[in-house]
Amino acid sequence: MTTSKPIPAVSFQTARTGASTNANEMGMRPMQERAYAKRGEQYLLIKSPPASGKSRALMFIALDKLHNQGLQQAIIVVPEKSIGGSFMDEPLSQFGFWADWEVRPKWNLCNAAGPDEERADPSKIKAVGQFLASEDKALVCTHATFRFAVEQLGVEAFDNRLIAVDEFHHVSASEDNRLGSQLAQFIRRDKAHIVAMTGSYFRGDAVPVLTPEDEAKFETVTYTYYEQLNGYEHLKALNIGYFFYTGRYLNAIEAVLDPAKKTIVHIPSVNSRESTKIGKATEVEHIMEALGEWQGADSQTGFHLVKLPDGRIVKIADLVDDSDPARRGKVLAALKDPAQRNNRDHVDIIIALGMAKEGFDWIWCEHALTVGYRSSLTEIIQIIGRATRDAPGKESATFTNLIAEPDASEAAVVGAINDTLKAIAASLLMEQVLAPRFTFTPKDSGPLEDFDYGPAGYKEGETNVGVREDTGQLHFEIKGLVEPKSDEAQRICKEDLNEVITQFVQDKTAMEKGLFDGTQAGGETLAQELTQVRMGKIVRDRYPELSTEDQEAIRQHAIAALNLTQKAKEIAIGIDAAKGEDEKVNTALIDGVRKFAMDVRDLDIDLIDSINPFEAAYAVLAKSMNETVLKQVQSVISAKKVKISPEEARDLAERALRFKKERGRLPDITSADAWERRMAEGVAALARYRAQASNG
Repeated sequence: MTTSKPIPAVSFQTARTGASTNANEMGMRPMQERAYAKRGEQYLLIKSPPASGKSRALMFIALDKLHNQGLQQAIIVVPEKSIGGSFMDEPLSQFGFWADWEVRPKWNLCNAAGPDEERADPSKIKAVGQFLASEDKALVCTHATFRFAVEQLGVEAFDNRLIAVDEFHHVSASEDNRLGSQLAQFIRRDKAHIVAMTGSYFRGDAVPVLTPEDEAKFETVTYTYYEQLNGYEHLKALNIGYFFYTGRYLNAIEAVLDPAKKTIVHIPSVNSRESTKIGKATEVEHIMEALGEWQGADSQTGFHLVKLPDGRIVKIADLVDDSDPARRGKVLAALKDPAQRNNRDHVDIIIALGMAKEGFDWIWCEHALTVGYRSSLTEIIQIIGRATRDAPGKESATFTNLIAEPDASEAAVVGAINDTLKAIAASLLMEQVLAPRFTFTPKDSGPLEDFDYGPAGYKEGETNVGVREDTGQLHFEIKGLVEPKSDEAQRICKEDLNEVITQFVQDKTAMEKGLFDGTQAGGETLAQELTQVRMGKIVRDRYPELSTEDQEAIRQHAIAALNLTQKAKEIAIGIDAAKGEDEKVNTALIDGVRKFAMDVRDLDIDLIDSINPFEAAYAVLAKSMNETVLKQVQSVISAKKVKISPEEARDLAERALRFKKERGRLPDITSADAWERRMAEGVAALARYRAQASNG
């Protein structure tokens, strides 16, 4: 018997202000205008969601660099050929700009024949060299072509040129990442301009995209999901959910695949736990058979035609079957056909495996349905981005992740729990990505400009929450908050908290302890062991060059952003449940976070540190997962408990010293307060380790 159980992880109601689609007198939408204002920067990093107009923003910036800043040429680098279409000619002057964007066909190497090459293609590398020697201004190529060209021609060949890297999260500071190490060389040489663009500025492997010293050279332009979605004209809601199922996914998928919704289905890779092992092409056939009766394929587009039980014919694009390159090429060409871009009825369902993710533009997509956990959080964010385009008549968008529930036998639980943890991590991260931006200051620091503090305004000595709804920002005052001192720490607290949170929610130990050994799950792990010790270690390891005080400031800001979002979500669910469907509004999260701040006696850092960041996720999991499996998982996690490690003992002892500074005494091992006892245990453990070391 196959069962499907939904976990409604995230639901975001939009304000539909239309702001993010309105253009100024130069034809620029708000994000593009914000980026263009920084066009004079040599190193520019644009963090902005899918569909916010990054490619056109680059056109505006590149044209200014070529015409007004003396640069010779612009080279646009994309991860795969299909994305190269985003940088084709644009008549920008028709919308008010002072020039048009033009790329001669011979210099758009993404349109050349052949696959997305991960090996050297001599003709394309030669073409890059020919372009550099020409008088032409713009070239588009893949990351792979660019990497090989730099290896062959050297970084100096690109002096006085703009290098624009799309989907910048493909870069990493790892020595193994060739594009990342080449960009580091460009930055050291300091004779090229770099514009980096991404909708998900973090990687699934928690390796930083840039080293801190290189990142410090970049001016950042941030446009949030919150601003983007609220500024839409048509889309009312974004829903993100997970379905645990037992049995075969081909049976479970019938419960969630609605042929009335424009859908992209990503089937699992053949090596994954969710794969049926009957062959990817056969799996596609099974999905089509579940929908209705196959009527053949359209001769022009290659789309499969399937007759539903109600008589309607749906058009299905199969991007999985690669046995016939000509047929697949026909399907891809039909999907990319610019004449059909605004035709809602062109295609109904796209079934893919590795394609139709990053940069794939189908504005009508209402449902992104993914089977099995993908390789990284970045990939999940990119897939969700396929459904978040604004389009007439499209009122809601949904992402659903179908995940095989772990078997209740211990061996299977141990092997399968990783997928569950990753799904929850993606959910927590999306909540953070969709939340308003937080600004934190110590108690009684005073009001910030352009923030609304409610009818009574800002009141010194009281709990103040400021809201700036146009940019989706919230200002909180937190008693005992440590402020960042250095420029780098201030930049991290302003721009990079989500990157810190990403690393934390991907930390397997933190998630296991927080979900299955936390006090809410009947376990012994205290919230502070996660919020202070585990998050503290992550921040120290990530930013070793910063002072202890700056590291603590970043830790506090990151955990405050994560925990306030979690508390706000709990309250927002209650607020929405009390309203009718028509009354649900995007302010639910803001209302929730404001209510939490106002309801507590005093919003201080100790209170925030005492919240288990995974508490809300556990509550949802407990309702959705089979109780036997949940208990089995908890017993597996509990069995992995180890005594306090030397590093953890040092962390706890450092916390004990802060405790002594504040209270005038060391923590008491017999205290009624569990966290005080834990710090005292850490001091005792550290003393034991030191005694052992001195005794040899």
